[in-house]
Amino acid sequence: MSGRRVVLTGIGVVAPGGVGTKAFWEEMTDGRTATRTISLFDAGGFRSRMAAEVDFDQAAEGLSPQERRRMDRAAQFAVVSARMALADSGLAAGEVDPTRVGVSIGSAVGCTMSLEQEYVVLSDAGRHWLVDPAYAIPHLYEHMVPSTIAVEVAWACGAEAPVSLISTGCTSGLDSVGHAYRLIQEGAADVVITGAADAPISPITVACFDAIKATSANNEDPEHASRPFDRDRDGFVLGEGAAVFVAEELEHARRRGAHVYAEIAGFASRSNAYHMTGLKPDGREMAEAIRVALEEARLDPRDIDYVNAHGSGTKQNDRHETAAFKRALGLHAYEVPVSSIKSMVGHSLGAIGSIELAACALAIEHDVVPPTANLHTPDPECDLDYVPVTARDHRTDAVLSVGSGFGGFQTAVVLVGPERRPA
Repeated sequence: MSGRRVVLTGIGVVAPGGVGTKAFWEEMTDGRTATRTISLFDAGGFRSRMAAEVDFDQAAEGLSPQERRRMDRAAQFAVVSARMALADSGLAAGEVDPTRVGVSIGSAVGCTMSLEQEYVVLSDAGRHWLVDPAYAIPHLYEHMVPSTIAVEVAWACGAEAPVSLISTGCTSGLDSVGHAYRLIQEGAADVVITGAADAPISPITVACFDAIKATSANNEDPEHASRPFDRDRDGFVLGEGAAVFVAEELEHARRRGAHVYAEIAGFASRSNAYHMTGLKPDGREMAEAIRVALEEARLDPRDIDYVNAHGSGTKQNDRHETAAFKRALGLHAYEVPVSSIKSMVGHSLGAIGSIELAACALAIEHDVVPPTANLHTPDPECDLDYVPVTARDHRTDAVLSVGSGFGGFQTAVVLVGPERRPA
């Protein structure tokens, strides 16, 4: 591996409760929740009828009529976030050789909303098994291929280096950034537009999670339904959104005087090879990913100032994760603040890892740890400092962010402040 270092110089966020980095960070520091009764479709017949939706005005966010018609909602989130990140980074069009600019975007479920809407039309709401393709929109094939989300970002950014769509379930948003990190380290690109987007709030997705009872059924109080690490939690709350970064080789960023939010110092992923949805209680695979990421970052567990947890709000995840932190961080696990922003923005599947990394980079920027909202009655088995309800001023130079996904995926990313690591 080369000695090329990778930094984040631009951030763009489209999240429930906050479109744009400023609005998103205000939501995080205020501890506001964006979960509510589903409005994107009639969810009356479902077990779980709430989600964290994005208030998204396509025209106001600069999408042309053609883009609005061509792109699925997830792709729209990704493109708008990418444009925000580029503007934030200060990279001007033509400033970088396009063959040195890549794209790495994560998504768990691709263009789910458009695919389902088209199936409803083609099948006459499910009445016909054989469908007439004459009724299909001309962009249906693009919706079938998730990589078109990354392609749309590449077109929007003029990127001609490697372009990839990373789909590893709920760790996609971390793994896509990890892939970008490796591309720059190995010299395949100097700049990579990276992050993740998902827009899964549709009947088929809600029905799938209803079937396995993974989502909360607290429909009478959706604002407080997402309760990671709380004794009374009953599942996660579905979300949607995107976060995209400009990841850049450090010297490249320095030469143009770019503002650096954070450096990607370590990345590792593991699998538990155990069960499609189940987790071993000892957290061994997540702990191993944490150990390798810290080793790559050349950090001791005691150097970590904040842990951004996966914190989905299911009992098996929260207990598995607590065990992993204790296993990987030792006694420091009891001292370091840990929180889950899913309590505020829900679980947007493949997108959430990148949204959480945006919160981590901003935590480093502002020395503030976002809270775990709705945590009022801690689970005795989750006995760490989970920053209940209120954000905390806290010196934050090194952050660990972790993700856990169906299929056994376990990922850890370490971000450090721009002055943390010596040359």
